[in-house]
Amino acid sequence: MSSRVYSASIFGLDGKLIEIEVDTFVGQPVFTIVGLPDMAVKESKERVSSAIKNSGFKPPHFFGRITVNLAPADLKKEGPYFDFPIALGILLATKQIDSLPKNSVFLSELSLDGRLRDNKGILPIALSLKDHGIKNIFLSEKVAREANLVEDINVFPINTLKEFTDQLQKKRFKKFAKQIIDLENIPSKSSSSDFCYIKGQEHAKRALEISVAGGHNILMSGPPGSGKTMLAKAIPSIMPPLSREEAFEVTKLYSIAGITNNKQPLITERPFRSPHHSASAVALVGGGTFPRPGEISLANRGVLFLDEFPEFTRSLIENLRQPLEDGEVSISRAHGTLLFPAKFMLVAAMNPCPCGNATDLEKECTCTPNQINNYKKKLSEPILDRIDLQIEVPRLKFEKITQEQLAEKSEATRERIIEARKNQLKRFKKTNIFTNAEMNNRHLKKFCPIGEPEKELLRNAIHKMHFSPRTYFRLLKVARTIADLEGAKNINVNHLAEAIQYKFREE
Repeated sequence: MSSRVYSASIFGLDGKLIEIEVDTFVGQPVFTIVGLPDMAVKESKERVSSAIKNSGFKPPHFFGRITVNLAPADLKKEGPYFDFPIALGILLATKQIDSLPKNSVFLSELSLDGRLRDNKGILPIALSLKDHGIKNIFLSEKVAREANLVEDINVFPINTLKEFTDQLQKKRFKKFAKQIIDLENIPSKSSSSDFCYIKGQEHAKRALEISVAGGHNILMSGPPGSGKTMLAKAIPSIMPPLSREEAFEVTKLYSIAGITNNKQPLITERPFRSPHHSASAVALVGGGTFPRPGEISLANRGVLFLDEFPEFTRSLIENLRQPLEDGEVSISRAHGTLLFPAKFMLVAAMNPCPCGNATDLEKECTCTPNQINNYKKKLSEPILDRIDLQIEVPRLKFEKITQEQLAEKSEATRERIIEARKNQLKRFKKTNIFTNAEMNNRHLKKFCPIGEPEKELLRNAIHKMHFSPRTYFRLLKVARTIADLEGAKNINVNHLAEAIQYKFREE
């Protein structure tokens, strides 16, 4: 007797439908799983056998030889997604249940007593089912909320294998009620930092406002204690809310990484990721035997903060080149190439030299010229060329530190940024981009026209400061953002002049 059950698994950023075939025939009790299973799938034999027995059914060894095939056979199967559907396939093939709901997918890991455990990657799987015409998904109640984010998919939460078979017998299944998601009215989480409590550094705050408004990369350099890390950690307080499309894009990545919240699975706050400089290349960029998103993808539509930037290995920093340019990371393996989105805003902080005092007027630098040169060489010209704003964060004077008057609150800055982002969304309504930083050369020609005075200013700046063609285009993007913050329709000389000052750095 044979049976067929449908399940699904994650491959890169998408879900794939998996057909599970179960066949039984007389012979010595043998339980075999074929179809390129990994070790977690192979071990499901023991979990499934115990779960079936402890749920009150006859275990597989009562029925002789059992073969389970996972199709398509040329795709490597990983993870414990298939425990539940394999168990149902065996019960169906051995006539311990009569039938299963049609047009349905089943997935979840099983515990030895028959309880369904949660799995990662549920949202991309549920989204992919719509393309296959699947209407129903049965899975653990712990992750049902995540699957329920997808419209046009009926979600049936299940606690145990026995609970499912009881509902199957009564032909009545408990369905998860759909909830309307209103992103605009979700209260934002209070940030631990606010710009109003950061003394001085108005120049740096202005640069961060421009950076967030247009999604531009920024590098802050200054002596220890000048406030670089504090400024970076206050960025979430001025970040605009996620749009619906962005929220689902971010949640898919977090779901694949297995770090969503089961009670509130949809990510509604822009990510802020801050990996340590000892992180490996796989942790930062992504990869592994079965590729998973790294920190740069988990920071998608948000911020990737790299403190002590030159302390990261040079090879690790160079790995950022392609993602910074293309907004995605390509991971190649023998069985194929996967693309993960990486449209993040890079915020980097560094000292001007190993001791940190090279630009400090009050402290003497103890580094040799050779040490300073080697320290700066850790950041290559191609990397610096991809950073739109580069600013100096000086040590604060005593008068600034002790002043009692609070600076402008983050909320006021955030409102200006939200308005600037709205202008960008209107501008890019018929494209697939959201911010000025994502524009390519074709977009720049259409959305960033400039007159003769602006061209003359750029011509002089490029000639005197030896800017590359890439820097020219990035200056236009930053100037466009500055104009958006002012509500200006066109880029003028003042906007370009401010953009140029943020690109200056000591050679």
